[in-house]
Amino acid sequence: MEPDRGARGERFADAVDARLPVHDGAGQLLRKAFPDHWSFLLGEIALYSLIVLVATGVWLTFFFKPEMREVVYQGPYAPLQGQLVSGAFDSTLHISFDIRGGLLMRQAHHWAALVFVGAIGVHLLRIFFTGAFRRPREMNWVIGVTLFALALAEGFAGYSLPDDLLSGTGLRIAQGIMQSIPVVGTYVGIFVFGSEFPGHDIIPRLYSLHILLLPGALIGLVTVHLILVFYLKHTQWRGPGRKNSNVVGKPLYPQFSASSVGLSLTVAGLLVALAGVAQINPVWVYGPYRPDQVSTGSQPDWYVGFLEGSLRLVPPWETNVAGHTLMWNVLLPAVVLPALLFAVLYAYPFVEQRLTGEWRQEQHFSERPRERPVRTGLGAAGVTFYGVLVLAGGNDVTAQTFRISVNALTWIFRVSLILGPVLAFFVTRALCRALLHAEQERLVAGEETGQVRQTLAGGYESGHRPVTDFRPGAPRRPLSPPARSPGSRTGTPAPRPPGPERRNR
Repeated sequence: MEPDRGARGERFADAVDARLPVHDGAGQLLRKAFPDHWSFLLGEIALYSLIVLVATGVWLTFFFKPEMREVVYQGPYAPLQGQLVSGAFDSTLHISFDIRGGLLMRQAHHWAALVFVGAIGVHLLRIFFTGAFRRPREMNWVIGVTLFALALAEGFAGYSLPDDLLSGTGLRIAQGIMQSIPVVGTYVGIFVFGSEFPGHDIIPRLYSLHILLLPGALIGLVTVHLILVFYLKHTQWRGPGRKNSNVVGKPLYPQFSASSVGLSLTVAGLLVALAGVAQINPVWVYGPYRPDQVSTGSQPDWYVGFLEGSLRLVPPWETNVAGHTLMWNVLLPAVVLPALLFAVLYAYPFVEQRLTGEWRQEQHFSERPRERPVRTGLGAAGVTFYGVLVLAGGNDVTAQTFRISVNALTWIFRVSLILGPVLAFFVTRALCRALLHAEQERLVAGEETGQVRQTLAGGYESGHRPVTDFRPGAPRRPLSPPARSPGSRTGTPAPRPPGPERRNR
């Protein structure tokens, strides 16, 4: 009976695979290799933070009320009892003080949002500095930048929902940015808010965006991103046995799956631990939003801090044209600058590959940042530019803390915004070239042993031994000099265009 039963099982499996090749497809999927290096896990941190965001967000939707009608607060928080607050603010306090575990879930949701945006940003930096955006992965870079933009919008929408004084101040700034758009700015503001600021429609509209439209777009793009990662395969560091046509690393099952599950549990555990011990967004301290009040020393979440800083650094420039006032001090830093930043991010892979000629062939190896001094210098300049803007967003708090003039600090940031990126570019480029030179000398001469011996001529020299310890992607023998001097565009010679190359997945 047993052999017959086994034969029937095999025939059934063959019949299923003949119509729906589950076994073959799953087998190929489970054998897919993933590079074994910590830097490739940054994208997974973003993914697992998104899962925590969705889980906690679903829980919060059961209790949050996106209403702007005024109610009298009668909850347990004594300083606000008897005050008129919006329904959204009242439900936020209800979640925080009346629902068991509500404050923990609120703070876990907020911490997960910060980690999610941060992980996407660091993941994009890893892709940029290692050149993993090159052919055939340009569209995955475009998707990643779009995910970053959507994450910023999703974070701002969620940050504004409690309708507290801090988030209301942010909404007021957003309305001013909309009105700075020439000719149509006033109409855009009324369309978004439903009436003159603050209106009664903005919180319900942001709620729909926050729980439906933006999460749907995020999850859809993440799915496409992961499909492309599987299809195009991962980049990897150069090393023994590694070619353009293969990936050396852990198979998806069981090694990579086990480490990935462990990482997901670690991320979730740390986010919950942060929610339990580190207070974030205490809306009851700020109080309900009032259009005639402003929160002194108000600071947005870090990911929109660069917009706050850019608004504070631009001088009060205005121009009157045909009865219309052009507010350059708002339009340039809050509309033109972000548009230019994202335009550069979207276009960079295509521009660099055109300049270097690499668009003709597929690139499956990650490059160390030192191998591309110009690209690394540009990246350092961009990070410096962003960092100065973020610091400038807190110039008032910094000035008060260190007891210096806020005007002097503002001028320091203005000068740093211009000179800082330029200095960062040249210093980083020089550092990369110095590291390459030192690495070549180490490969040629070997590692110092610490032993000193006397030569026949009476001098002294240190002993050396062959290099045996190599970092990921590092060359294992001295590189031959290039056929021509490094180009000024990239710092490395453009590769010769080969013929079409097949990719083995």
